[in-house]
Amino acid sequence: MKVSTEKIPESQVLMTIEVEAERLDAARAKALRKLAPKAKVPGFRPGKAPSNMVLSYFGEERVLDEALDVLVPDVYREALEADESIDAIARPRLVIETTEPLVVKATIPVRPTVELGDYNSVRIVIEPVLVEESRVEDTLQVLRKRASTLEPIEREIAWNDVVRIDVLGNVEGEKMVEQNDVEIQLTEDRDVLFPGFEESLLGHKKGETVEFTLAVPEDIKSEKFAGKQCDFVINISETKEEILPELDADFVKGVGEGFEDIGALKQRIREDIEKAEEQQRDNRYHDQILTQLVELATIDSPPVMLDVEVDRMIHDQAQQIGAGHNLEGYLAAIGKTDAEARTELRPVAETRLRRSLVLSQLTGAENIEVADEEIASEIDTMTAAAGAQAAQLRQMFDSENGRDTIRRNLLTRKTLARLVEIATQDGGAVAEKPAKAKKAAKKKAEAVETTAAEAPESEVEATP
Repeated sequence: MKVSTEKIPESQVLMTIEVEAERLDAARAKALRKLAPKAKVPGFRPGKAPSNMVLSYFGEERVLDEALDVLVPDVYREALEADESIDAIARPRLVIETTEPLVVKATIPVRPTVELGDYNSVRIVIEPVLVEESRVEDTLQVLRKRASTLEPIEREIAWNDVVRIDVLGNVEGEKMVEQNDVEIQLTEDRDVLFPGFEESLLGHKKGETVEFTLAVPEDIKSEKFAGKQCDFVINISETKEEILPELDADFVKGVGEGFEDIGALKQRIREDIEKAEEQQRDNRYHDQILTQLVELATIDSPPVMLDVEVDRMIHDQAQQIGAGHNLEGYLAAIGKTDAEARTELRPVAETRLRRSLVLSQLTGAENIEVADEEIASEIDTMTAAAGAQAAQLRQMFDSENGRDTIRRNLLTRKTLARLVEIATQDGGAVAEKPAKAKKAAKKKAEAVETTAAEAPESEVEATP
């Protein structure tokens, strides 16, 4: 068996294997013996017909195909085992170039090559987070609305009142809308299907019937009504006023969590908003760092890794919509073909893959490691708030697979944190709260951590 190899683009090796004629003949003979019991040759019991009659029964092509199905994978495995320099990461694509002599070409995906470039030059300035007082007041207003009560009123309807109505809408004598006993709160600046509907109820009272005409929106689902006028008849059966609680001690007590006064509650609201804004800011920050890191790097990876990442994204999205492992159900839910879904996900999958590869390379370049004690500490943190489920979760996390997953996530998190240190080492605006940027790496780790799953089965192709 003669074997030659050459490196080709996209982190692949092209292996050419020329097999001795004697070995192919032996494989044909073995295939004949395997097929013999299936041959229905007149005058012979199954498996007892002479080999030349079995060959005539099945034909040269069928026998050759049967022989190659076994021989080609075998000679590839032998050739790969003999060449320790090839680090295959997935099954190859096998193509039979000729059969006389038998020449097999194997396109083998190998580990990607990543050159980081000058990653120490990455610099990103973190913008400060400023929480406007109006946002605190808006949140207070939401809390007040949650604790509000509704009181019946006899006065004319105003904004923020709650009304119970029967609605009938006709377009050129044909019924378009009919809803009874509908309760709505009249709110300014809210998008409604018929602009002007709520305004038309202002100034009226309980027990009145209100009639008005509004234009039917052009984008309404029923095209036969689009662009026409709708005549509404509204019966007002009930009107209520929303009573918001005062910002006093009783209100603060009702919020819970032991706030001493309204000032303490506002401070907590301000801190929560600031924390959320910082999280979003840090996510944008990590995206910028990773974008620069990828731009500086030279990455050469086999196509199969991108295919696997697309598969992973489809699996994850199917799980999110409740389709599980049912690909057909997932595609039906999103209204796309398999090819359309993969084409749509491919750019995002490529970004994720490239980021994962450069982070993995940086992990090695910076000699970042995860100690067993760190994994144990992470398991303690993850199970601390689990209550009755703590023992079950600990058993799952403390398995070999669980610890390996935690190790990978911690490596990604620590690598992101190291990137933050590099990008913020000159101080300035970035010196604001670097620890929070590091903390954000914990959540970002799950978004960029990716591992190549097993590649698809080998394909054996015969060139025409």
